[in-house]
Amino acid sequence: MLEDHQTAPSTTPWPAAYPQGYAVVDVETTGLARDDRIVSAAVYRLDARGEVEDHWYTMVNPERDPGPVWIHGLTSDVLEGAPLFPEIAEEFASRLDGRVLVAHNAVFDWSMIAREYARAEREAPVRQRLCTIALSKELGLPLANHKLESLAAHFGVVQQRAHHALDDARVLAEAFLPSLQAAARGGVRLPLLECRPLTEWTDRAAPRIGRQSGGYSSGGYSPGGYPSGSWRPSRKRPACPYPNPGRYEPGKQLKQGMRIAFSGDTSVERDLLEDRAVEAGLHVATSLSRLTSLLVTNDPDSGTSKVVKARQFGTPVVDEAAFGQLLRDVEPASKK
Repeated sequence: MLEDHQTAPSTTPWPAAYPQGYAVVDVETTGLARDDRIVSAAVYRLDARGEVEDHWYTMVNPERDPGPVWIHGLTSDVLEGAPLFPEIAEEFASRLDGRVLVAHNAVFDWSMIAREYARAEREAPVRQRLCTIALSKELGLPLANHKLESLAAHFGVVQQRAHHALDDARVLAEAFLPSLQAAARGGVRLPLLECRPLTEWTDRAAPRIGRQSGGYSSGGYSPGGYPSGSWRPSRKRPACPYPNPGRYEPGKQLKQGMRIAFSGDTSVERDLLEDRAVEAGLHVATSLSRLTSLLVTNDPDSGTSKVVKARQFGTPVVDEAAFGQLLRDVEPASKK
């Protein structure tokens, strides 16, 4: 239950630029790789002021091994009778249509949803997303970390079944309401990002639910158990046409020509992140040097060579969510 002081007064002026509706989403998946699948999904539809209108939940047969059962609790036997994604795609789309997708680490949920719709040869009706991690940063919430449980605890929202899509979506919807109200009171610009649907998909054969073997079959899979198939052809990117303006300065805009390096796992497929950087006029670097403008990593305490060099050279470091925000407004290269 939310405390009284966290509820915006009815007289609070509501920013006209704010969206007219939201779809708070959570998906549970077979893993984090590009060819992993959704095993369950939940949507809480909210009105313009963040009040709950209704909710919806479904399991989804991923047509493969369910992955980390110890996290989401959905076994092969349970999922075998669940609908396939194409069978729930229309209902799912009706829950998203015309609304801003809201999720905790929204780039991940959107990527998984976009891939499922691409497999089904359809497009998800989502044009913008809002990450509650990014919103909590905009609001300056005093959180120990960016986990959903920390955001929930801050607003007094009680989790009942962590990593169950319906309960996670409920928790996020209840935490999003006071966050949205706080943003409205403070005139905070919501950190909305564009959602670009996938229009092509290439799949490789995957282990099916009900297989006799306890492990992954060979053929199209890496030793780590994930498919080696790709959802876009590899290609050589053109050279960046802009000179390097130097290092990124925290609190300021990225500038066209800056050299960006990535390290470690990302929620969005790395190719997509790099494509967005290139489209914005940035130089994607495969290694880190004294000329690197910025390192993007979700694990700044890791011991990867890029992180170690960033510490040595004093290279600025941001996480994936912050980088997504910076990509919204890249400063054009200076004209000579």
